[in-house]
Amino acid sequence: MSGLHLRAALAQRDLDVELHVAPGEVVALLGPNGSGKSTLLSLVAGLLQPDAGRITLDEDVLLDTDAGTHVPPHRRGVVLLAQQALLFPHLSAADNVAFGPRARGRGRGAARAEAVRWLDAVGADGLGARKPSELSGGQAQRVAVARALAAEPRLLLLDEPMEALDVAAAPALRQLLRTVLRTQGRSALLVTHDVLDALVLADRVVVLESGRVVESGPTRDVLSRPRSAFAARVAGLNLVAGTAVEHGLRTTDGVLVSGTVDPACVAGERAVAVFSPSAVAVHPSRPDGSPRNAVEVVVASVEPRGEQVRVRAVESGDGAGLMADVTVGAAAELELVPGARAWFAVKAAEVVVHPG
Repeated sequence: MSGLHLRAALAQRDLDVELHVAPGEVVALLGPNGSGKSTLLSLVAGLLQPDAGRITLDEDVLLDTDAGTHVPPHRRGVVLLAQQALLFPHLSAADNVAFGPRARGRGRGAARAEAVRWLDAVGADGLGARKPSELSGGQAQRVAVARALAAEPRLLLLDEPMEALDVAAAPALRQLLRTVLRTQGRSALLVTHDVLDALVLADRVVVLESGRVVESGPTRDVLSRPRSAFAARVAGLNLVAGTAVEHGLRTTDGVLVSGTVDPACVAGERAVAVFSPSAVAVHPSRPDGSPRNAVEVVVASVEPRGEQVRVRAVESGDGAGLMADVTVGAAAELELVPGARAWFAVKAAEVVVHPG
């Protein structure tokens, strides 16, 4: 079995996960704080040991608790790129990048040549002589990427590498990582809170909640047809959970949500109804007229979104807090302020029901 295969349980952090990363694949780990994303990276890197589990990389066993196998971090062929560049402060940028090749036994001249090549590849060719203290945050992260790739890892672990960068530097580094990962055919496991990172970098998304995998699939599928509450929030969509029925979904509260049912749904089994906030109309009282889904809500917050505002309802029942996008004028006319009551309505044609 090539690529990364992981099965691990760690009771102290309530983690029980099985995961696969194919050769040349980039997998994004999404999930709320405390869901186990960084813990999972630490297990792969060898910085943490699970209570039980087995980790293999390109058919090499990195960890097997049953057999008592534990390969130390420096022998795993794995490199972790974190939020902070963590460059060696006493070395120049070029010497930082040359560190990996030197550790692999390359001579000083050969390692220096590799450093120059990688600095050029990440757009930092003029920074080789500088010390880390002389680099901006974006420049330091570019050097850190070069250092990580110069080590020729079999798997690159990315722990929110854009998180500490300013709004100008983050897009450039994101595009750089995309170019390098694609042209080099690198396998990577990416932890992120930013949907743009997943869209730009990842082939597949895995969603973690409370130390468990709750959703997995191609990036486009997960973000356009989410089946977990967190993925729906990341994608900016409404999601209501329940069980599939003939023409929609029924929540545990007994509410019927009408919509177009995915043929893969099985009546009586778990399902989710997904719809866009822009499809939701807001009314001061229960609406009449054409068939639609309607629910009374309490406004939790109102957030500006350009020429519109996003109205979030207080979380209740089987869904996360529902959202509606309305004009500023409509929000003012309906007096949509936190604590106000209103009715959210969405036509059945705007709702799609998927297997849960």
